[in-house]
Amino acid sequence: MAGVGKRMRPHTLTIPKPLIPVAGKPIVQHLVESLVKSYNELPEEIAFITGQFGKEAECKLIDICRNMGIKGSIYYQNEALGTAHAILCAAESLSGNVIVAFADTLFKADFTIDSQKDSIIWVHKVDDPSAFGVVLTDKEGRITRFVEKPKNFVSDEAIIGIYYFRDGENLKKELQYLIDNDVKKSGEYQLTDALENMMHKNVAFYAEQVEEWLDCGNKDATVYTNQRMLEILKDTPLMAESAVISNSIIKPPCYIGENVNISDSVIGPHVSIGKNTSIQNSIITNSIIQEDTNLNDANLDNSMVGSFVDFKGKLNELSIGDYTCFK
Repeated sequence: MAGVGKRMRPHTLTIPKPLIPVAGKPIVQHLVESLVKSYNELPEEIAFITGQFGKEAECKLIDICRNMGIKGSIYYQNEALGTAHAILCAAESLSGNVIVAFADTLFKADFTIDSQKDSIIWVHKVDDPSAFGVVLTDKEGRITRFVEKPKNFVSDEAIIGIYYFRDGENLKKELQYLIDNDVKKSGEYQLTDALENMMHKNVAFYAEQVEEWLDCGNKDATVYTNQRMLEILKDTPLMAESAVISNSIIKPPCYIGENVNISDSVIGPHVSIGKNTSIQNSIITNSIIQEDTNLNDANLDNSMVGSFVDFKGKLNELSIGDYTCFK
């Protein structure tokens, strides 16, 4: 999660993209919880490879791990040199069974990781494979070939950015080989090159499907992911007991955080509202409103509003970052 999240600005000017909340939790927390659930034992450690996002962001990441009873570690990728280089930044943690996940993607699936397999790569069928890395498989689901952004159709099974390796030390060795021999594509060290080298040395890779793949790459995609996560979680409690709702209608599913105050408004469906936020005389649908924000006379849909925002107006669609005043 070392990228600067340019496509998500202005929301990533103050926090890294994976800490943006959807359905009441940071994106990366949803991802971590899903992966931990899929493994048959509690991981020893979760290592985050980040940029220089500051101590507040790092503490939030460590707290996610601590609350699950897992050790959290922070590593830094200070220069954007590719996915293989990023993973190798956490070299000290690459041993034993290892799961690698890119932190701006979520998924819906019900699986248990088979830790006896050499490696597993999760995929999802897509309409336009030319924008993704894809895999070709045999009848047993074993991967026979990797193709990066194919111009002509070879497969529609796109790699979603979640990988399992039974031998983390071997992965580390192959990543280090790319660095030592300056094996680059488009100026970066690519994880796919390490995977191909491992395949040539008879490491068996298997593809497994996820039911749904949710992207958080830009504002519209993140709002849609919030909608889908609220639907997935709709049978769990999504409204804090401390929220105060007066003369208002809440159309579920919605997430409403601690100490939220809503009056004379219609909220939902598919709205997430962070703690300490106040909303008056507004109609809001399909949107993410973050913490400590005040909205008045708003009529919003397909919108993202940051924290510590003071907004009054009738705009239909909005994307504003933290500490914005708009009246």
